[in-house]
This record gives sequence, C-alpha cells and structure tokens, in this order.
Amino acid sequence: MDVERFGIILTVAHFDDCVSFYQSLFGLKELFSKRDGDFRLTCLGFGDAYLMIETGGVASPQEKNLARSPAILRFHVADTLTALPLVQSYDPAARRYETDWGNIIRCVDPDGNPISIRESRGFELQ
Repeated sequence: MDVERFGIILTVAHFDDCVSFYQSLFGLKELFSKRDGDFRLTCLGFGDAYLMIETGGVASPQEKNLARSPAILRFHVADTLTALPLVQSYDPAARRYETDWGNIIRCVDPDGNPISIRESRGFELQ
C-alpha cells in the first residue's frame, strides 16, 4: 500500500481550548475547519501529518490513564529544560524527567490528554 497522507484524530470536549492549546503552545497551523450543527473539527498541520481535533470527546480534570487514552502525542524539541517554563504556563502540573533513554516533559492538554515532549538528541540512537 502506498500511503499518501497520515494523521491523528483527537476527539475532545473542550474544543476551542484544545485547538488554541495546540496552535499556541506547539505552533500548529490550521489547515481547515468545518462545522455541521453541533459537530466541529479543525485540522492542524502536524509535521508531514495532521492533527484533526473534533468535538465529541470526554474531558478529565487530570491526566487520562491508558485505559481512557491509550495514545500519547509526542513532540520533539531541542532542549526540554528551556521548553519547560513555556509548557508550564499552559499546564502548571507539567514535569520534566531525565531518563537513560532521553529527557522528556509530561503534560496534558485542556481535556487531560497526555502529551510527551522529548529532546530530539539521541532519539534514533536508542
């Protein structure tokens, strides 16, 4: 099969807050938006892929566990130590972890969906 495009669909309860979060924190650009009655979606560029945010999800006041959200979005940055203050301005509970396989920040979006921000250095050497 020759895959021409790939993306992730994320259903959320706090639609406007989540769209704003991904646009402002990660700089994802809007590709298009649609509305059909109460249903809304916004498609954001996500590297060579897309992140489609749709209404219809369920929010959680804390990070969703793997039973509620089995996927974790991953973003790569040059330096997690430098990125941490910005991330904490969106999610004050965000934390940085140093591991033997790399440094990461764990945070959540406004719906409690887990996000991992990893330093790019060493990623492909694992």
